[in-house]
Amino acid sequence: MQRYELFKENKNREISSILNQVEENIEQSLKNNYTVSLTLALTIGEKGEPRNFNSVAEKLIRSNPQLQAVQLVPDGVIKYIYPLKGNEKALNLDLFKSVPETVSEVTKAIKSKKMYYQGPVVLNQGGTGLVGRLPVFINNKFWGFSAIVIKLDTFFKSAGIDNTKYKDYQFRFSKQNSTTKKEEFFLDFEDPSKFQQSKSIVFPDGDWKLYVIYVNRFDVWFQLISTVVFGLSLAILSSYLLTRLIIKQADLQQMFKQQGKLLINTESKFKGIFDNAAIGIARVNSKTGELLEVNKYLCEFLGFTAEELINKKIKTLIHPDDVEEESRLFKLFINGEIRQINDEKRYVSKTGDVKWGSVIITPLWKTGEEPTNHIIILEDSSARKAAAQVLVESQHRIQSLINTIDGIVWESYIEPYESIFISKKVEDILGYSVKQWKSSPTFWIDHLYPEDRDMMVEYLNNNIIKKKQLDAEYRIFAKDGSIVWIRDIVSVIEEHGQPVKLRGIMIDITTQKQAEVALNHSFNLVTEQNKRLLNFSYIVSHNLRSHASNIQGITELIENAASAKERKEMIQLLKTVAENLNETLLNLNNVVNIQSSIDIVLEPLNLNDYIQRTLSTLNAQILNRKVAIINKVNENVLINYNRAYLESILLNLISNAIRYSHADRDPVISLTCFEENGQQVLRVSDNGIGIDLKKYGEKMFGMYQTFNGNADARGYGLFITKNQIEAMGGKIEVESQVNKGTTFKIYFKS
Repeated sequence: MQRYELFKENKNREISSILNQVEENIEQSLKNNYTVSLTLALTIGEKGEPRNFNSVAEKLIRSNPQLQAVQLVPDGVIKYIYPLKGNEKALNLDLFKSVPETVSEVTKAIKSKKMYYQGPVVLNQGGTGLVGRLPVFINNKFWGFSAIVIKLDTFFKSAGIDNTKYKDYQFRFSKQNSTTKKEEFFLDFEDPSKFQQSKSIVFPDGDWKLYVIYVNRFDVWFQLISTVVFGLSLAILSSYLLTRLIIKQADLQQMFKQQGKLLINTESKFKGIFDNAAIGIARVNSKTGELLEVNKYLCEFLGFTAEELINKKIKTLIHPDDVEEESRLFKLFINGEIRQINDEKRYVSKTGDVKWGSVIITPLWKTGEEPTNHIIILEDSSARKAAAQVLVESQHRIQSLINTIDGIVWESYIEPYESIFISKKVEDILGYSVKQWKSSPTFWIDHLYPEDRDMMVEYLNNNIIKKKQLDAEYRIFAKDGSIVWIRDIVSVIEEHGQPVKLRGIMIDITTQKQAEVALNHSFNLVTEQNKRLLNFSYIVSHNLRSHASNIQGITELIENAASAKERKEMIQLLKTVAENLNETLLNLNNVVNIQSSIDIVLEPLNLNDYIQRTLSTLNAQILNRKVAIINKVNENVLINYNRAYLESILLNLISNAIRYSHADRDPVISLTCFEENGQQVLRVSDNGIGIDLKKYGEKMFGMYQTFNGNADARGYGLFITKNQIEAMGGKIEVESQVNKGTTFKIYFKS
């Protein structure tokens, strides 16, 4: 029984030896793969764009021929793969839209933030293999994966997993399915359950389990039989054991030599990657700040040799202006408050030149351990920094140029016309700061003048789809509440044939608009004056000519009079004509005074008070004609008017209403005041004989125009009334029906 236990212990030692050897091979392979993935990840810039992927990947594949391919997988999509030939089917594969097992395993890699192996799995490009994925984070944000692909048989071969290699031992290789949680075997042999003596080891990087099983069931029986015949076979057994021991020793020596060669080869590969990396790499003593190892790129970047840099403190290479910030970050790093430093700073080369470098600092100690060494990975960003500075200066020049333009340069999205850019000129023209203008996506629409808002929105909607340059004029409220007229010249910006933005310049045309209003007012005034002048010239030419003709005719009659009595009658007639001429000249003089007066005194007048005064003046006529006066004008209505004109206007309108009352009914005169379009309006209505406006409408307010055959009618009152109202900036309108009555509406200037 003791010999049986010794036999089992011996086999266990042999199994452990085989298992340890394979474990070392696999661990070394995993380290190599991690180094490849890390080196590949270091080609990714701070903006997430790989640099020199193909050249770096080609060197990595050449140094690690066991790899089938290397990949960069931004956002889980395989966008970069080397070599591409033979791996085309894997290109553009979205891992997050793949089979559930793939989704589960890539998610596991992201959560662990460590390199994790999927597989063995059937590869898209054919065959069965392992895919190791190292999650890459930029500024603590997941970027994607740096990945390697290795064929399963290549992996087994490099690890020494070969069921034909050992006579009495067999390998089993399995993985726990992340979905079903069941153990799946990818290397096995027939009925392994028949053999009891085995050992296994788990590899968490891929959730693999490797078994080594002793499969020679007859060996133990031979050992027991040898006990019975121990004496007879002692010499033979001793010779046999000695021979086996010698062979075993030779095997162990050979194995040691092979492992030494592998270690040297691995170290050589790592050294090659370290020295020839396309980025600067250094190992630094975290306590003293001394450089312990540097690669070729870092030496070339700083202009020093490796011997000059070793033991040199990294702090002495940093630009003096950046040392304080670097010290602050490193203190947080050493204290464990941050696990990684991502920064951009200036370095001073051996020649004194200042160079910009993007740097990543990573600890080589585990969380909670005492700081020992850390790794610095540096990339030369001088060219990018210089280009960025040129861009900034260019932007400053453009901004300065835009701000000198006599107009507001702007850019916005299409609906709701949210501002993307607005020049500082908005402060000079409208009073708003750039921040205020961009504070609301609907700021522009909200500040349009209400009467122009719908018009502008409709104009834009109708014309943007036509992709034409737009040119519109509208009003907008300035910050101080004033109204500013804007001319907006707008261009439609397209992308892929579709309008996406608007860009334009707003020009202040308030002064121009005010000039237009003044010009239109002057034009209307001149037009009205011309009309009055024509009317006046007609009156002068017609009326004075009539009087002159009468005087000339009477003079001839006087000269040819047959008797003194006839001459006396003609002279009396001449006096009458002269009196009429004098009255005409007086009337014309009144009209001229009204139309040319510039010193009319205006003052707030209570309309109802002046109506009462007029009614008192006409009281005798009102009583005589039994006139009913209905005065609905509010006692508080004030108008800014000339006293004499208001009295004259009210007297003319009310007296006309009494004079032209209907014979068959008692006169009724109604007065009301109301507001219409912001103007005070006085309405004077009667139920008199009315006027035929179709027949006399155009002559209604003409001088010496009469329509009803009254003997005392002069045709002068309405003419004077109209001139007085218009001289005050108002207007008069009339509505009338024969035998029903007349209504006058006087519009007072607001």
